[in-house]
Amino acid sequence: MSLNFENFPGNREVKKDLSIAFDAGRFPHAILLEGAPGSGTDLLSGILAKAAVCLSKAGCPCGHCAGCIKAAAGSHPDILTLNGDENPKVFPVEVIREIRSGASILPNEAPRKVYRLLGVQNMAEPAQNALLKVLEEPPENVLFLLTATSAAALLPTIRSRVQIFTLEDGTPPEEGRKEAAAIARAVAAPGEAELLFCTAPLLRDRNRLRAVLAQMVLLFRDASVLRAGGASCLSGEKSTAEYLASSLTRKSLMLLLEKTGRAQRALERNANSALLVTTLCAGLREAAKS
Repeated sequence: MSLNFENFPGNREVKKDLSIAFDAGRFPHAILLEGAPGSGTDLLSGILAKAAVCLSKAGCPCGHCAGCIKAAAGSHPDILTLNGDENPKVFPVEVIREIRSGASILPNEAPRKVYRLLGVQNMAEPAQNALLKVLEEPPENVLFLLTATSAAALLPTIRSRVQIFTLEDGTPPEEGRKEAAAIARAVAAPGEAELLFCTAPLLRDRNRLRAVLAQMVLLFRDASVLRAGGASCLSGEKSTAEYLASSLTRKSLMLLLEKTGRAQRALERNANSALLVTTLCAGLREAAKS
């Protein structure tokens, strides 16, 4: 049995690693696909979901069996999809608890049950903690497929329970990129005036703040990767990521990721924008000094 990626472009190493695990029957019980918008995380998660419910003995997904046809139509009883990119409030803790309870029920007709959770960077901490319980002791015949702009937006305990694959072929969106780069450079600069100046326009514009935070997560993630000797870049701002990697310690970069991810989750919980930006600035300065 082999994994069919249905002409999914690029990401050769990711597809190779997934294929080896699938062919050997060692597919992870929980996968996180991280990548900038446009990288294809949603598309690949859909392909993997179809493969999980495919009834073919050859390449999966075959596209022809009853499982594949229902999955393509969005009507397969063993696939549940929640899209946090379309609706950031789709992950209340009550829904995650229902998923945790339902995971122990056997699949209706497929070899396994699939929970496809898209945009989990928008999942609040209580919901993540509820999800953690089922990731720690997953039932048999259950597959969790998560997507996020960056794994760093999730709690470390969640990251430790999933296998992370990074997609690199997307084109990062322009919205918020330059502002995020300016703020990131200001974080590493001496003094506080530049950081306060760069963040001032975000105090009363929640949509602008949301876009900038998403880009900052990607930037700090890229800087952390570069600092550790890696090369992938999801933010589209490699020069800024290189500057951060050369200016800050690995500990500082990880703290910056953590504080920015926390700010993202607070924003989706309707935190006051002005207070959130003020708190974030203080947290970023503290992290940069670590």
